[in-house]
Amino acid sequence: MTASTLHIATRKSPLALWQAGHVATRLRAAHAGLRVELVPLSTRGDEVLDRSLAAIGGKGLFLKELENALADDRADIAVHSLKDMPANLETGFAIGAVLARGDAADAFVSNDFASLQALPHGARVGTSSLRRAAQLRAQRPDLEIADLRGNVGTRLAKLDAGGYAAIVLAAAGLQRLDLPERIRARLLPPHWLSAPGQGAIAIESRAGDARVVELVSCLDDPDTRRTTAAERALNAALGGDCTLPLGAWCEIETGALHLHGLLGDARDGRVLRADARGMDPLVLAEEVTRSLRAQGGDALLRR
Repeated sequence: MTASTLHIATRKSPLALWQAGHVATRLRAAHAGLRVELVPLSTRGDEVLDRSLAAIGGKGLFLKELENALADDRADIAVHSLKDMPANLETGFAIGAVLARGDAADAFVSNDFASLQALPHGARVGTSSLRRAAQLRAQRPDLEIADLRGNVGTRLAKLDAGGYAAIVLAAAGLQRLDLPERIRARLLPPHWLSAPGQGAIAIESRAGDARVVELVSCLDDPDTRRTTAAERALNAALGGDCTLPLGAWCEIETGALHLHGLLGDARDGRVLRADARGMDPLVLAEEVTRSLRAQGGDALLRR
């Protein structure tokens, strides 16, 4: 690998390729003469679509093959949706940069209904997320929540084929794929909480790789790094599992952080909420964790 070449490991889905291409474009613009090449890889999370993510090991399955490419020196960095990354990375890897956050909201997508409230009684709604399922049941206990896997295009195709009255996706993914018209309504915080880190793109590298850190540091957004650090710290404090029915959203208010957290039960729609304000992401995560546990959060975590 020459000093003027950077290899980016990425999943093969259209959204993943868009994100990796976006990072490549930004890096080429920032470093004259830098050659950037994509290394598309297939992950187990992309290949196993007949079972829920929770049943096969969680979102970390989207990372393993990309991290193997880093470890084997086939790639210098990997580009991920930050929401797909576990709260604690395996030894030997680090987050080199977090780009300025896009839309962090979830999107209500339907061909026939304008909002979640407009769905008829018993309507079938698709999602692969326990967090989304818990909030759907909390707001509309009458709905049929059905598992939905696949990339964005696959999920939209299943909706268009009539398999669901509506589905819930990340708004940022639809916008990045030039499909904003598919968003019928944005599900917004603090009433509805998205996944920790949702809407942000992260660059993963080998820990201690000074050359790569220097190259990608120009893409790091301090505000996004700070707010998502609080959200990810909350995830870590509650177990660090990407399959947790956990929602988190941190915003900056007059310089301070305001962290909102939610734990839900995907089976009965029970939802616990807590929030805290302050300056230190780790302290805020601890405060929200204590509040959620005091409300009975441990019982939800054991399910």
